[in-house]
Amino acid sequence: MTGFGDWPDDHRSGFACFVGRPNAGKSTLTNALLGQKIAITSSKPQTTRHAIRGIVHRPDAQLVVVDTPGLHKPRTLLGSRLNDLVRETWAEVDVIGFCVPADVPVGRGDEFIAGEMKAVAGRTPVIGIVTKTDRAQPEQIAARLTELTALDIGFAEIVPVSAVKSFQVDLLADLLVARLPEGPPLYPDGELTDEPEEILVAELVREAALEGVRDELPHSIAVVVQEMIEREDRPKNNPMLDVHATIYVERQSQKGIVIGRGGERLREVGTAARRQIEALLGVKVFLDLHVTVAKDWQRDPRQLRKLGF
Repeated sequence: MTGFGDWPDDHRSGFACFVGRPNAGKSTLTNALLGQKIAITSSKPQTTRHAIRGIVHRPDAQLVVVDTPGLHKPRTLLGSRLNDLVRETWAEVDVIGFCVPADVPVGRGDEFIAGEMKAVAGRTPVIGIVTKTDRAQPEQIAARLTELTALDIGFAEIVPVSAVKSFQVDLLADLLVARLPEGPPLYPDGELTDEPEEILVAELVREAALEGVRDELPHSIAVVVQEMIEREDRPKNNPMLDVHATIYVERQSQKGIVIGRGGERLREVGTAARRQIEALLGVKVFLDLHVTVAKDWQRDPRQLRKLGF
């Protein structure tokens, strides 16, 4: 897609992606750059399972930010496929942001990613990003900057940011844009993402389901939207969308955890997800949730395909 409207001769457009270990703040940073939530966030690691593209529109540039899953040592077929997705993404973008959180020392996971990145850094500029500076003391931030530099990838820049406090987010956008090729916009003005609405809605349901569950459960939760239908009997100025979604878990005991006593927990999940979906789509939503067991789906190629991986 090219040729959307008029643009200056020095207009830049292209793709950037954030990489890092799980829970490094990549999705929160993506949302901060966009000024709106499209990527789900959670304190649980490995929340992101899709390469979600968000589009930042500026007078001088169009920056397409690809939020990727956290690169990690895989224990399942799903984990291996997510890692492959990360590697495929960073091979195709114009600039890469390598994220490490300010409140946690650079560790073996970061060193593993840095080793993989060295082959890419020769042809694609890499910006080192110390995230979550709002959670750290100045001396911790200084230590992370030193540790990041010591990874010796050949960073084009290194910058500390806080997505929550909007600290240096605009500066990061400038650094990313400066490394994009000159060219026309790739997407129409005002478009926030090219991700299908069903995927975004399913992710918001999964985010709500992740909150407050036991540590072993998040990886076992998947969500598929079965259908989204606009109600025909509603007035045009007050539409409503019926959303039917299924939450998949791997074992019967996990189903009980997600549903909760008397269905209380599932109702809480539905209420939280519905608010987020309504904010995303700008329309009232009736959300119908069901919980189903798909035994060991993370290790089953057939079930992974069915669930969209």
